Amino acid sequence: MRSGFLFLAAVSAVIGVGMGAFGAHGLKAVLSPELLAVYQTGVSYQMWHALGLMGIAIMGQQFPESKLLAWAGSLMFIGIVLFSGSLYVLAILDLKWLGMITPVGGVCFIMAWVLIAIFAAKKQHQNRYQNARS
Repeated sequence: MRSGFLFLAAVSAVIGVGMGAFGAHGLKAVLSPELLAVYQTGVSYQMWHALGLMGIAIMGQQFPESKLLAWAGSLMFIGIVLFSGSLYVLAILDLKWLGMITPVGGVCFIMAWVLIAIFAAKKQHQNRYQNARS
């Protein structure tokens, strides 16, 4: 499963780079500055969360039993699709109603990061407990 997250992270990063290049070269003359900024926000969040997903994949190799990391990875990928995807379509097609989907992706991002924080806190607590017993 964790190698699946590594694959999704790599694909998300590739698509993010492609979408960034398309926006910079193909859409700059077509979109209004406001819609281009919306599009660029989608690219930026996609790239940052592709890296986050890669981090989850790497941590998952060390802790393959972690359900928290599994959920975090799933939520992060869903967030990329919903958040960035909705911003791309909103900007290119000027479909304002898609703005209702974007916050759902944002909540997925937030929950993924919260789960990573909980995972880290639990690991820190376990390490302290193990060190105190030694």
